[in-house]
Amino acid sequence: MAIESATSIPVPGPVSRAREFLTSRRIALVGFSRNPKDFSRVLDGEFRRLGIDVVPVHPSAAEVDGRRCFPRVADIAPPVDGAFVLVPSAKAEAVALDCLDAGVRRIWFHRGGGSGSGSPEALALCSARGVSPVADLCPFMVISGASWPHRIHGWVRRRKLAKAQ
Repeated sequence: MAIESATSIPVPGPVSRAREFLTSRRIALVGFSRNPKDFSRVLDGEFRRLGIDVVPVHPSAAEVDGRRCFPRVADIAPPVDGAFVLVPSAKAEAVALDCLDAGVRRIWFHRGGGSGSGSPEALALCSARGVSPVADLCPFMVISGASWPHRIHGWVRRRKLAKAQ
């Protein structure tokens, strides 16, 4: 798998959890869009390029581009190893509850720019259930071979996270 070398910089907690998440073989992509130009579709392609089986989760689409979608993580069979969450933060707590109730312990709340998909309530819920989700990162910040803007953004974010510890 093409993930940035662990020896390239000191690895703070969130980056380590992100790299662990990327070892998942089967994940739910919560917030999968019908729009082929949406960022969720870019991530879908990248995760599949890494050999991850991606299961689309969309609340009202039964199928997108010939791929079956599930309305909730709990509805997925066979179950997934992790859930990548790409929804507005106002929906994060409900998604976290769905993931946790489905037994998913690897959860990643996407953040590129802006506030991201996580919310304080979702993060507290995960913590109360003994789960340390990935938050504050975009996958392109830890996947090698990403375009230079993602690599620079990742470099800056990892340094900021390292200083915060």
